[in-house]
Amino acid sequence: MASERELKFRVEDRSALVARLMDLQAEHVTPTRFEDNWVFDRDNELFDRRCLLRLRIEKRGSILTYKGPPRFEGPVKIRDEYESGVEDHEAIRELLEHLGYRVATRYQKRRDEWRVGGITVALDNTPMGDFVEFEGEGAEKLSARCGFAAESAEPTTYPALDADYRRDPPDEPEEMLFPQSGQSSG
Repeated sequence: MASERELKFRVEDRSALVARLMDLQAEHVTPTRFEDNWVFDRDNELFDRRCLLRLRIEKRGSILTYKGPPRFEGPVKIRDEYESGVEDHEAIRELLEHLGYRVATRYQKRRDEWRVGGITVALDNTPMGDFVEFEGEGAEKLSARCGFAAESAEPTTYPALDADYRRDPPDEPEEMLFPQSGQSSG
């Protein structure tokens, strides 16, 4: 088990943030990759406990993740996190469904990762805009160096942000998915 320590912010100017990361001599760890995220639940038992069970499908492989309920140290969100690589995402999906879990929601994003010291900076492009996550010890200090005030961090998950986003333009799709662009979940 690991603890995830994160601050998430909406990004208004992605190119300015990338320039700032380069000024800080950040290492570009991964090129942009597409993620298809399937969130599972059983009669809202995980949602009600503010937990998350997610199957992330990428070209490089799939990952099953459980995140415990969040707790906060100031604006920094901390969650216990269990992850394991998955060889066959279809088999895991069937296994979860046999256990009574169903896909509660699905969301997609394009992510590339940078590293500054021990802190991971994940730049996410989603159907509702760009976001950045600073993860690790010292996330608060690095986010400030990149121009983000810790007190303005988004405390919620992407599915929760998407639900809020869809309240204003109610004709938005029910899930946070990109228009068909040749991206597939497998």
